[in-house]
Amino acid sequence: MIRNSYIVCLLLLLGCDHPESNKYNRFSEKIISNESTNETDGYKVIGVKDGDTFVVLIDGKEQIIRLEHIDCPEKKQPFGTMAKQFASDLCFGKNVMLNHNNKYDRNNRLIAEAILVNGMNINKELVSNGLAWHFKKYSDSQEYAELEINARKNRIGIWSELNPTAPWDWRKK
Repeated sequence: MIRNSYIVCLLLLLGCDHPESNKYNRFSEKIISNESTNETDGYKVIGVKDGDTFVVLIDGKEQIIRLEHIDCPEKKQPFGTMAKQFASDLCFGKNVMLNHNNKYDRNNRLIAEAILVNGMNINKELVSNGLAWHFKKYSDSQEYAELEINARKNRIGIWSELNPTAPWDWRKK
């Protein structure tokens, strides 16, 4: 009887969801957050390289984030500077949560959706405002496709031009 009680206690302890049990796996969670602050505070954006590439602080180290599902115009491309400024206005100096699958591109940038603590999705805002293409080569998201279609239909941003050049074609030049 005593032996069975030990087994039951052991099983109860192993099944416990103690706050410390996830301490070492936070970076691989879908939403990652800064352990030095409240989990809902996210990570501080300390740099905006261009419309779809940010720098955030994670545990005191810089991490470059490449925004998932989208591709913004290059800096020297029409609307490139505007995309960078728009992204900067939205998030520079603010905290973002990162929705990701722990995937990195060839430049070691974490591929993620950046979401402000108020819930605004920066990736989607860029597409909705005609400052990014839905990057169909790497994303099959119907939501992003619809955001782009809507921006095209309303001739917003890049879609106000007659024949906008996609960034992936611009980079080939």
